Amino acid sequence: MNTSASAEVHIAGLVVHAWPQAVAQVARAVRAVPGADVHASSADGRLVVTLEGPGEAAIADALVRIQTLDGVLAASLVYQHGESSAAMDTEVELEDHAPNLR
Repeated sequence: MNTSASAEVHIAGLVVHAWPQAVAQVARAVRAVPGADVHASSADGRLVVTLEGPGEAAIADALVRIQTLDGVLAASLVYQHGESSAAMDTEVELEDHAPNLR
């Protein structure tokens, strides 16, 4: 990852639909994609995946790679967020940002 002052970090969330009989195979293949992690999967073929990369192009490339894996029916981007690396490393005081639930 680029560590210059202008470097960015992008995080994306995907829902991947696979053939039910291919869920385990697809999960292994997704984990082999750089920056990808599988957080949940179901017997009916759905997987929850996050991607992390240095920019929009890296996220798009990983999404296309996942979409073309054997056993994948569809992979949909549901969320993407990008910030500078410096902003992502900044500590956040939760009391300043969390809602008061009392």
